[in-house]
Amino acid sequence: MHRSDSVLAAYTALALSIAVAGQARADDAAVLRGKYLVTITGCSDCHTPGALIGQPDMARYLGGSDTGFVIPGAGIYYGENLTPDKDTGLGGWSSEQIVAALRTGKTPEGRTLSPVMPYPAFANMPDADAQAIAAFLKSLPAVKNKAAGPLNATEKPATGFISIVMSADQYNALPAK
Repeated sequence: MHRSDSVLAAYTALALSIAVAGQARADDAAVLRGKYLVTITGCSDCHTPGALIGQPDMARYLGGSDTGFVIPGAGIYYGENLTPDKDTGLGGWSSEQIVAALRTGKTPEGRTLSPVMPYPAFANMPDADAQAIAAFLKSLPAVKNKAAGPLNATEKPATGFISIVMSADQYNALPAK
């Protein structure tokens, strides 16, 4: 190899490493932005085991809730596993499918997410923010945990806790223990 060839090869390698490092910094920035957005929107409240009863299991952060909440007449909904686990989470979803679910409330298969999921508000989220959330979710460690639901209005839960919203009159009519 001639000296000019080795200099050219060195400059090419340097340029490629700078380009790769620049992309890594951009990816890191998107993941950090996504983490921030997931945190301030309270995603872990519904999607982390134990969070709805005040005991979040941070080892299974965003790994799917063990507490369901009742929507009268609609059924019982559990915050689903948002980690990249292929069997129980979003591991089979593309970033575009995650963004679409955030904005439309529909899974890639067409199932409607819980009405509590704030997808009507997320529909107005800037593209960069929605993509940052997807990047963050894809960066998480995979957690194998299948959330129990959703259950329709006639199905009964087998385990866990159930959160029910009821009127004061309904609550006051419950038997005292």
